[in-house]
Amino acid sequence: MDWKSELKKLLYIVAAFLVFYFLPIGNTRFDNAVFEALHLTKWYAQEHVLLCLVPAFFIAGAIAAFVSQNSVMKYLGPTAPKIVAYGVASVSGTILAVCSCTVLPLFAGIYTMGAGLGPATAFLYSGPAINILAIILTARVLGLKIGIARAVGAILFSVIIGALMYLFFRKEEIEKAHAMMDMPDPETPRPLWQTSIYFFLMVAILVFANWGKPATYEGFWYTVFYYKWVITGVSALLFAITLAIWFGVKWWKVVLSILIVGSMSYIYGQKPLVPFSTGVIALTLITASEKGEMTTWLEQTWSFSKQILPLLLGGVLVAGFLLGRPGHEGVIPSEWIAMAVGGNSLFANFFSAVVGAFMYFATLTEVPILQGLIGSGMGYGPALALLLAGPSLSLPSMLVIRSVLGTKKTVIYVSLVVVMATITGIIFGMIV
Repeated sequence: MDWKSELKKLLYIVAAFLVFYFLPIGNTRFDNAVFEALHLTKWYAQEHVLLCLVPAFFIAGAIAAFVSQNSVMKYLGPTAPKIVAYGVASVSGTILAVCSCTVLPLFAGIYTMGAGLGPATAFLYSGPAINILAIILTARVLGLKIGIARAVGAILFSVIIGALMYLFFRKEEIEKAHAMMDMPDPETPRPLWQTSIYFFLMVAILVFANWGKPATYEGFWYTVFYYKWVITGVSALLFAITLAIWFGVKWWKVVLSILIVGSMSYIYGQKPLVPFSTGVIALTLITASEKGEMTTWLEQTWSFSKQILPLLLGGVLVAGFLLGRPGHEGVIPSEWIAMAVGGNSLFANFFSAVVGAFMYFATLTEVPILQGLIGSGMGYGPALALLLAGPSLSLPSMLVIRSVLGTKKTVIYVSLVVVMATITGIIFGMIV
């Protein structure tokens, strides 16, 4: 018998027993924190999972299935035009639903295969820091101003950090570019414009399905909101047609799906979640019943789903228990939070940036956590500092980055992220 292994199991059992034995049931703060955790998780499940997460999972799966690594190298390599390389790297996160650890294998691959340090680190930052789902959730949950600030800040950060990394190691990068051979043109089964339309329609479905109600009942934004389900439906219809024309899905499957979803829309016109759910089920069945690219797409989508969704709901549950909803306290008193990250001081912003850099945020979990923190007294400047530093870094990711770039480059990269997040948080806090 392995006594060391058995002793470890015994310690786990004793620890679990002690936790439940001393569980403070009946304590008002504890009981209220449990209620807040369940309430916040229920709200997220109802408001965000189906309309936000499910389309984003399909988009993320499509990226993995239909975008080749050669294509990435073509635009991120050291010999690529700087405007193209940094432009592509800085906005790549808008279509990637990945966390700081998930983006690391692709970063390591493109860097070791010859991608420039500047574009590679710009991609490393942008990938987890900004994606369509993160922008929509941040703006919808935390407010439009901080959502826009996150999007703009992440894009600018990626370019500035990438450019500074290149300048710090310019001599090494010039030598690398000279030794770099041109990458062969990627072989793709369809023209770029077809793939672009395919992704554009999926993004349109995600964006317009989650289009929020504006403050006023007039103007362009309210008009878009009023017709948002019509726009979503038209986008979905065009998307279904592209699957048949460009991706080889059998027409009878597409036509049957359109008829069923259309019928659900007619019957349940006042409950758009019903036809939307029907469309998701139809797309799942189509991709599951087809071979080749469609099967790969579904597999990649499922991979993202099982990786992210449990972590997201778990993060919401923990955030609700610890911090509660806005205006409601969890187990941590709001005055504690206000003391550390309240206001817009240099310490508050720096503290938020450092904590965010070392904590691990699964994709999107930073949104409910920050929602609870803001409700508990966190300033908007420190909140933005954490948003700009947290999703792109974590202690595990730092260790992996060090194994790829080395200690010196890693220290400089992490320092740039923390310092820029702190400065940006102070400026944003002064404006807001």
